This record gives sequence, structure tokens and C-alpha cells, in this order.
Amino acid sequence: MSSAFDDFELKGHKLENRFVVAPMTRTSADKKGKPTELMGEYYERFAKGGWSMIISEGVYTDRQASQGYENQPGITDAPQTDAWKEIVERVHKHDCKFIMQLMHAGAQFQHNEYTDTPIAPSEVKPKGEPLDLYGKTDGWPEVKAMDETDFDAVMNGFVGAVNRAKEAGFDGVELHAANGYLLNEFLSDYFNQRPDQWGGDMAKRMHFLELVVKAAKSAAGDDFIVGVRLSQITVTDSDYQWPEGEDAMIKVVKAMEKAGVDYIHTTDTDVMRKPFKGGSNKSLGDIVQEFSDIPLIVNGGISEKNYEHVAGHYPNALLAMAKTSLANPDFPIRIKSSEPIRQLDFAMLQPTATLENEWKWRDENDAHIELD
Repeated sequence: MSSAFDDFELKGHKLENRFVVAPMTRTSADKKGKPTELMGEYYERFAKGGWSMIISEGVYTDRQASQGYENQPGITDAPQTDAWKEIVERVHKHDCKFIMQLMHAGAQFQHNEYTDTPIAPSEVKPKGEPLDLYGKTDGWPEVKAMDETDFDAVMNGFVGAVNRAKEAGFDGVELHAANGYLLNEFLSDYFNQRPDQWGGDMAKRMHFLELVVKAAKSAAGDDFIVGVRLSQITVTDSDYQWPEGEDAMIKVVKAMEKAGVDYIHTTDTDVMRKPFKGGSNKSLGDIVQEFSDIPLIVNGGISEKNYEHVAGHYPNALLAMAKTSLANPDFPIRIKSSEPIRQLDFAMLQPTATLENEWKWRDENDAHIELD
């Protein structure tokens, strides 16, 4: 049996295998960001299907500028928190760990119930066009560069969200510093053009992320997991690279270790890709393994075809899967029993990637998955 089925320990939490459901935007909460019954069914499918851990879709953290998508779930008040409690209970019934991903949209902002103005490190819009998959919108709005009041609001949002995620019963949180959202924008010399203490070389660009991690760790206490997701690329710019190359990733990883993060989750177009300027032969995950003792989660194109190779290359990492998990909510069970693996039909995510559209597709294709 592949080492992907080995036990894994993450900050005292025992995982039965190394398979993790990657965070995926589903825009299926109600108008006020409250999780729905259908979301509970969606997450429980994975828990029943043999995954050792689930990372939720990105959840917005405050009632100011953190929301990025229509019908995105939040964790900003008691009704949202109470609704998440019911979903966590459904997941935990199956001995599956549940991590809430905390996300501030930053400039990558397509819809917000509380403001029309996104905030970001600088007055810079994302490249490319908004993603119709998460709701149609007419271009990127103008961006406001963050002032000190905004910094305080963002920090308070993350800390409050950590406390509410604990109250809801989650096993931990993941700070979303990847894919072009706010914390990732601070790391980027494209988004972050600030002339003050928050911008400049990577040591300055990563400073706000360091502070958020430390504040989250302080709020979390001893038993609650605090991870961070990292990438260079964004959802609309798969070619972006930090100007400092491999050295930038080394600096970020060492800073995260010093700040006390409990894991680093790397994501890229391919988990084995060598993405750095300057001719480096290392992947994002390679840097984490070589330059720290931080537990690792790797993500990017992992499937039934390569998971054994990935598990061997990253022997101390969890394997996070997105498209494969959508097509196969019971992937670990299917692999273990040598059952066929389904390929994702992107029609289930059209015209938008909501759970309602997925369930409609399954009804029309007689493809509902029943798990005991």
C-alpha cells in the first residue's frame, strides 16, 4: 500500500491517512454569508469518503472589505458561527479533521455585501478578468490603498475569525496567503508597491503576514492549528514570480517557522513545478522541506495517476486534492479498494461553481454519490 495511506500527526491530531480535501470556492452560502444545509451535505460527503482532513473554502473574516464573492460564507457573527457548528459536527462524526480557511479578498474582489471599494496594499487591480465561475461582474473595481485604520480592521477581522472558528468547533484555521488574495498581495511586488514599512524587499513585504500569523497563534492557544497557504501565482496570473526567486520563499518559510505556524500549505499549477526565477531546481514544497521542520501540505495537480510519486517525493507531507476530490468524494476509499476513479466533468460547475448547480448536474446525469 502506498505511503499516502500512512498515519500522520499534525499538532497532536492523528490523521488516518495523508489525503486532504483542498479548499475550493463554492459560493453557496445565503445572501448574508450563513452556511446552508447543502454545504453540510457537501462537506460530510468527503468525511464519509475516507479523507483524513478537509480544508474549507475561503471564508470571509469581517463585515468591511474581506468578502470577495457573492454567496461566499463568512465567520463574522453568531448566526454564521452557529451554522458552521452544525457542519463541523457532521464532519467530526466520521473522524475527519476540519480546518477553516480564512480569506480576505483584497483587490481580488468581485462582490461584497458591505462595501463597493476593495482595499489592498496599493491601488493596483488584478491582472486578467474576474472569474465568471464565481459570479459575473463587469471588470475589477477601483482599489483603495490601505491606511492604518484598514490595517487594524483587517487584523481584528482575522483574530475575531480565529476565535469564532474555535467556537464553531473547527480543529484549526488556514490563513489564505496564496492565489492573489490580500495576504498574498502583500508578498507580491506587483500588488505591493508601498514606499513605507509594509513594502520594498521581501523582508518588508512579508511583515504584515508575520504579524497576522503571530496574532492568530496568540488567539488560537495551544491545541488549535494555525496553518498558512502560500503561492506565487494568482487565480488570474499563473505566470507571476517573486523577483527575488528562491531566496524569497526561503525567507518566507523561515519567517513562518519563527512566527510559530503549524503547517505550510503550498499550491501551484503543478505540485512538482520549479517556479522560481534564477534557474532554481526546487519546487515550493521542496523549499519548505529543506529549510524548515514545519509540517507540509502540497497541492497542484495531484490525482490517481501521480499520488504515489508525490507521496514519495514529499514523505512528510499531506496531499491536498481539489478536482479529483470533486469528482470522487470517496477517493481514499476507491483507491484503497481498487475501484475506478471518475474524471471531473466541468459541466457540473457551470454556469457558476455553486453546489446547487453541481447537484442539478448530478440529478440530470444520475450521478449522485451515496456514501454509507
